[in-house]
Amino acid sequence: MNKKAAKVGLVTATAIVVANMIGTGVFGSLGYQLLGIPSGFPIMVLWIIGGIVSLCGAVCYAEIASIFPKSGGEYHLLSRTWKPLIGFLAGWISVTVGFAAPIAANAALMGSYLGRIFELPPLAPALAIVILVAIVHLGNLKNIGRFQSVLTYAKVALILTLGITCFSSVGAGTVSFLPVEGDFKLIASSSFAISFVYVLYAYTGWNAAVYMMEEVKNPEKTVPLALLIGTALVTALYVMLNASFLYSTPVEQLAGEAEVGFVAAEQVLGAKGGMVMGILISFGLISTISSMTWAGPRVAAAMGRDHQRFGIFAKTNSNGIPALAIALQSIIVVGLVLSATFDQIIHYVQALLTISSLMVVVGVVYLRIKHPDWKRPYRAWAYPLTPLIFAAVSVYVLIFQVKEKPVEFLFGLGTVGIGVLFYFLSARGQTLDSETEN
Repeated sequence: MNKKAAKVGLVTATAIVVANMIGTGVFGSLGYQLLGIPSGFPIMVLWIIGGIVSLCGAVCYAEIASIFPKSGGEYHLLSRTWKPLIGFLAGWISVTVGFAAPIAANAALMGSYLGRIFELPPLAPALAIVILVAIVHLGNLKNIGRFQSVLTYAKVALILTLGITCFSSVGAGTVSFLPVEGDFKLIASSSFAISFVYVLYAYTGWNAAVYMMEEVKNPEKTVPLALLIGTALVTALYVMLNASFLYSTPVEQLAGEAEVGFVAAEQVLGAKGGMVMGILISFGLISTISSMTWAGPRVAAAMGRDHQRFGIFAKTNSNGIPALAIALQSIIVVGLVLSATFDQIIHYVQALLTISSLMVVVGVVYLRIKHPDWKRPYRAWAYPLTPLIFAAVSVYVLIFQVKEKPVEFLFGLGTVGIGVLFYFLSARGQTLDSETEN
């Protein structure tokens, strides 16, 4: 990384976390949840538990990231905590499809929104935004930070506006937010379990700031704060937004709908108001695309730093930005958008991403036992309860993912197998230092 490159502060690091988390999930999953759980109290329980689990993960990541304050996300953390091969495989998944597939999904959703509203081919706006955001991320880090912060906090303002508008209307919702007869049976049902997996998907991204730690001022303290503030803020926004949808709009209109934000806005503001809100929601997705365009290439850059055969991706431009890593990810994204295969890829890597985050959190316990005297600028709250909660939920979700998507999981294992081959091909070029800075 270029030593003269500027660094960003807490506001921008928090924006990265918030933007990574708030994407397609919160605007699309409620409609499907209501098909199996047509009651307000269990829905609220879903989103609150999802936030608690994410916060448990965030405090654990905060501790381990404060021990190893370098960019690269799970690639770097797992390489240091466990073995370089394990870290390499996590990085391989991130570099190939882990970030590219969600970017493609968000770009396609935005293209679908704008294409429907302005009668354009959906591919045109989807591809345009992927390319334009990539160009922005080749520039000066301070400008990238401003771009990210403005887009993210504008999206937060949009969500608050949408929520307040829905609550300010004459509520047409037909559900109760207090427990009613049958609610606890719904919470114990398979429908609740299925919905919980998708809620956790909506919360994905709470670990985003660890991917670009070297670009953050005082990362040992700033990144843990960003993880916690960002995750807590998004939890509050998710609970408020879903409650506002349920308050303002009848369940019959929301159930089964892919875009409940658009439906609720149309219910409250009418057809024209709904169209305007649809445009704003679609532009809000730009911050998600931008945050992943920022975080993802830092994994390739970190792998290039540690493995000589991939060293080209660690090279930076005059602004200290890993330009070739950004180009690589953007090319993969464009290919996925054009082929429309990103949904399938998200399914087949989801279990692998769950395993990666689980191993990071388990690593917190492992390091506490093996290296209790290591310097920890941040220590996980309520240890060991927080890692145990996150680990238990992750194992539960992993079992469900493998059971429901066995074919996709096998494809994921195939991706890992290819990663193993690449690791051993690059083994001679590996320069990772096994010692830690403590």
